Amino acid sequence: MRKIAKAADILREGGVIIYPTDTVYAVGCDIASKTAVERVCQLRKLDPGRAMLTMMCRDISQVAEYAAQIDTPVFKLLRRNLPGPFTFILPAGSKTPRLFINKKKSIGIRIPANPIVQALLEALGRPMLTSSLKTDDDDGPVYYSDPEALYKTFGQWVNAVIAGGEGGQEPSTLVDCTGPEPEILRQGLGELIL
Repeated sequence: MRKIAKAADILREGGVIIYPTDTVYAVGCDIASKTAVERVCQLRKLDPGRAMLTMMCRDISQVAEYAAQIDTPVFKLLRRNLPGPFTFILPAGSKTPRLFINKKKSIGIRIPANPIVQALLEALGRPMLTSSLKTDDDDGPVYYSDPEALYKTFGQWVNAVIAGGEGGQEPSTLVDCTGPEPEILRQGLGELIL
């Protein structure tokens, strides 16, 4: 818990960290730090105005703080599948930081089934920006899974790397909940329970 508290302090001070999730390793920061969000976007070569940025949340009540009003069918869908290896796209609410709001006015949310991330989110007290760490080759994306390799590759760009064992190679299942019916945009590790 001492190391979790230290990582939360790094985030509060505007730091950027690499950490394990229930799918792949990710890079993240405190959503309240505009400079850190920009650093993550720069590291991942993302344009915040175009990219769908994702928040790593502790629980559904925290999701409800940042998403626009969640209707009953979507709420039940989230309850059935979270925590777990899913990213849900929801309409952004008024509390969502402006940097997170893309042209579609939507945000991605995740509630991971990973004890390290859950403890970190609890210690931080608010969501983190999250983005998976990957490279692209001819066969598609390749996710970094070795914490030592992550440190060697990205150590100079981040404030800490949390080693949580070997990471996965399959991202979260991406589900768009902004339309009349949920739509799976990317089948990943999670099998959606409708």
